[in-house]
Amino acid sequence: MTLRAWMLVLPFLAAVPVGAQSSQPKVPALTIGRLHYDGGGDWYANPTSLPNLLTAIRERTSLPTSKTERVVQLSDPDLWDVPYLYVTGHGNIAFSPSELGTLRRWLLQGGFLHVDDNYGLDASWRREVARLFPDRPLVEVPLDHPIYRVVYQLPNGLPKVHEHDAKPAQGFGIFVEGRLVLYYSYQSDLGDGWEDPAVHGDPLPVREAALQMGVNLFAYAVGWGG
Repeated sequence: MTLRAWMLVLPFLAAVPVGAQSSQPKVPALTIGRLHYDGGGDWYANPTSLPNLLTAIRERTSLPTSKTERVVQLSDPDLWDVPYLYVTGHGNIAFSPSELGTLRRWLLQGGFLHVDDNYGLDASWRREVARLFPDRPLVEVPLDHPIYRVVYQLPNGLPKVHEHDAKPAQGFGIFVEGRLVLYYSYQSDLGDGWEDPAVHGDPLPVREAALQMGVNLFAYAVGWGG
């Protein structure tokens, strides 16, 4: 199902109670697109994170999700089949002019981009996002934005998973005509909190806060009202 088609179907799913999917018409499963980008960064980092997040979304909302993410590049036709595009890594990220044009069109036509700095991506990402939307700087997303309350109430905003530079976790974004089209999780290591418990040994409350934030991000991205 294409991105445009999902934008038509999802408002109806918003009214479906959790656990009531079996009585509804079957619709194709949603998934998350993991962006395979150029530049040398480890776009494939945190391999257990997205399957765990998709499971949480499926179990905690009425949204039908697949069990695994879909790896996509900006030149792939598959890009237009995913509503939520996830970017992570520790190193450099670089887009060609044509890739930036495609990504900009995808966002303006209803897509949602989540960039999750896994410590080391910040400098190159800020360079690339300035090329993506040169007239729209990153701004901190206010704590009263729906992304912090669409499913779970997160009054303090983006949770802190791992410590690196003694800086607070911050959620930045870009808005287009009032819609948050891009969310940048900085100084959080959110994807680490989605991984299998044994990978990082994070305590349950930390992992739960990370999953709650992830569910909110996805629900907002696809227009699900809780």
